[in-house]
Amino acid sequence: MITHLHTLSGHQNPIYALANSNKEDAFFSAGNDKGVVEWSLNTMSFVKILVPVQSSVYALHTYQDLLFIAQRSGLIMVFDLLEQKVKATLSFHQKGVFDVKTIEHKHEIITTGEDGTVAVWSLKDFSLLYNFPVIQNTVRTIAISNNEKEVALGCKDGIIRVYNSDDYVLIKELAGHKFAVTALQYSPNGTYLISGSRDAQLKVWGLPDYNLKESVPAHMFSVYAIAFHPTLPYFATCSQDKSIKLWDSESFKLYKILSLEKNTPGHFHSINKMIWSRNGKYLISTGDDRQVMVWEFTA
Repeated sequence: MITHLHTLSGHQNPIYALANSNKEDAFFSAGNDKGVVEWSLNTMSFVKILVPVQSSVYALHTYQDLLFIAQRSGLIMVFDLLEQKVKATLSFHQKGVFDVKTIEHKHEIITTGEDGTVAVWSLKDFSLLYNFPVIQNTVRTIAISNNEKEVALGCKDGIIRVYNSDDYVLIKELAGHKFAVTALQYSPNGTYLISGSRDAQLKVWGLPDYNLKESVPAHMFSVYAIAFHPTLPYFATCSQDKSIKLWDSESFKLYKILSLEKNTPGHFHSINKMIWSRNGKYLISTGDDRQVMVWEFTA
C-alpha cells in the first residue's frame, strides 16, 4: 500500500516546511537552512535553491502561482513561481509565523504564529486588511472549512478556536486536548474536523456542531501533521515519535505504521511535516533528521 521510494538529502539543518509546487511534478522544502529548495518528483532529485531567506522558514503555502514563505523573523515572503522572483514581503507579525492559508472566495491570506495574533491580507495587493489577538502565546495551525465559511485555529493552550470567516467573530471554542494543538484539518468530505496535539491524541469533531466524536491515542509523542489523501479515503499522521501512520478516514482504522522501530524504512528523528503530491501518488515527509523521504502509495 505504501512503500519507501527515495530519500532526498542535501539539507544541513532540521526541516519544518513542505509544499507542492504549481507544477504537478515538483515540491518545495525549507527549514533552518536559510533557503527554499525545489525538488523534482520525476527525477527524485534536487533542482535548485529557489530563493534565499534571512531566517528559518516555519511554513510554506502554495496558492496558484504564488509561494508564501513564513519565517521565524515574522516576515512572509511572496514568491512568484512564474516570474521566479519575490513579489512582496508581508510585515506585521513580531515573532515567528507558523501557518499561512488562503480564503479563495474572499481573496484573502490568513497568517498566524508565535505572537498569538491573526493577520488577514489582501491577495490582490498584499495589503494588511485586518488583525486580531487570539491568545497571549502561540497559535500553531490554521484550518479552513471546505466551504471557506469557518476558520479553525489550533492554540498552545490546547483549545481550538473557530471563527466566522466573514467577520472573524469567534463562534466556538473546542476544549478536548490537554496540551498545545499542533495539527488541524477539515476532512475532504466535510463531515468532521480532526486535530492532533502534543498530548499525542487525535480528536474528531463532527460537523456542523463540532461535537467530539472520537478520541484516538494515535502516537507516543506530539502529532505534528495530518494529511488527507487528495482523492481516496485515507489520511496520514506524523509525529515527534519518528513514525508515520496511515489511517482510514471513515472508520479511523490504523492500516500501516512506518517506523524504524517497526523494522520499516523511516526517519531517525522527529517528523515535522508531511504532504501528499498533487496526484496522490506520493507521500512526502521530513523533519529534524534533515532527510526528505518520498513514499509511493497504491490503494
